[in-house]
Amino acid sequence: MRSIGVNAYVYLYPLVTMDITRRQSINMEAGKEIGKGPANTFVNIPSYPSADFKTVVRPNFDTLYSSAWLDLTKEPMVVSAPDTNGRYYLLPMLDMWTDVFASPGWRTTGTQAANYLVVPRGWNGTVPAEMTRVDAPTPHVWIIGRTKTDGPPDYEAVHKIQAGYKVTPLSQWGKSPVPVKAAIDTTLDMKTPPKEQVDRMTAGQLFAYGAELMKANPPHLTDEPIVAQMKKIGIEPGKSFDLDKAAPAVRDALATVPEEAQRLMAWKVATLARAVNGWSMNTDTMGVYGNYYLKRAIVSQLGLGANLPEDAIYPLNLGDESGKPLDGASKYTLHFEKGETPPASAFWSLTLYDPEGFQVANSLNRFAISSWMPLKYNGDGSLDLFIQKDSPGADRESNWLPAPGGPFNLTMRLYAPKAEALVGKWNPPAITRVQSFLGLGSQ
Repeated sequence: MRSIGVNAYVYLYPLVTMDITRRQSINMEAGKEIGKGPANTFVNIPSYPSADFKTVVRPNFDTLYSSAWLDLTKEPMVVSAPDTNGRYYLLPMLDMWTDVFASPGWRTTGTQAANYLVVPRGWNGTVPAEMTRVDAPTPHVWIIGRTKTDGPPDYEAVHKIQAGYKVTPLSQWGKSPVPVKAAIDTTLDMKTPPKEQVDRMTAGQLFAYGAELMKANPPHLTDEPIVAQMKKIGIEPGKSFDLDKAAPAVRDALATVPEEAQRLMAWKVATLARAVNGWSMNTDTMGVYGNYYLKRAIVSQLGLGANLPEDAIYPLNLGDESGKPLDGASKYTLHFEKGETPPASAFWSLTLYDPEGFQVANSLNRFAISSWMPLKYNGDGSLDLFIQKDSPGADRESNWLPAPGGPFNLTMRLYAPKAEALVGKWNPPAITRVQSFLGLGSQ
């Protein structure tokens, strides 16, 4: 029974994490905290994070976010996107199990103006002619929108697009907009991050919470095997669960489940993705997880809201060509041969973070190098990026990613990656440490 309990914990972990995240996110009026605001409205982030911003780890410096939590418990919602005139945008829709079930945007539906009617399970009304129906697996949906921007001078153009992202109740379509107000729950813990809240839960607490959520958020059709397993310990979709009322054998077996499941998740992190040339390539089973519940739980714990690989992949650097962690005491080069820059149909970038996952203040106020920047290519068509603390010289500064004096790491991003990046035919080249020769020695 203990092994079933561990499987059940891993299975329910993302659902509980999503619900606490949702409740915290919608429990305030818009504008009081970055990224939070009432349900059924977009909350737009107007700029890249500043050098001292530490609310979110590993923020990107490629797009501006627009987040919305849909509540479909009363009626369908119309999600509208403006014509972006070819600009890359993405509106991935996640169900409460954290799976991406729809991904409107540049790659899939194009950039013309569009209206998506997001409907709850069992809805059989009439879809207006100007809308595309999208069936949501769960009554609450998280949209994590992204709109490409080429830095601060480009913000104004993006703000106009963000203003065009709308959520409208179907019954209000064509009528004057009604201001949306947050329904404030004063009993909700707004200070403790969702991850900490879930990780601290006892087996009884997590299973009781998960069971209640399954009443409104039924398992996916392909989850029948684990649903059958969970019934053996008394957890059934549509029914409440109280560990205190379970048989003594079940209580004893499940008591240590959270610790065992957390150890399993921590152990698996190291082998979650393939490693090539000093890069971790997590290109499989992301965004939609099938029955790989362990990976879904780990992603929920470490980076809730992952995209489909077809929309974006994020190679993470593990060290230089010799396997040593990156450190600003050394200078590094990332060399792409001609035609071997990251194969992305949209664009790519390379972002630097400190060991905690935050951007590092520098003289250029540059936290990432992106393919839209005026990079200087070598005469043979190859490209060198310079990753170091001090400027490589005025003639090379366009290709310089400033580093701190101490440890740091890198994340590459490929938006709309091409097939060769998804299947492993292309991988990032190794980060090379520049040797400095001093007499007979080197450092």
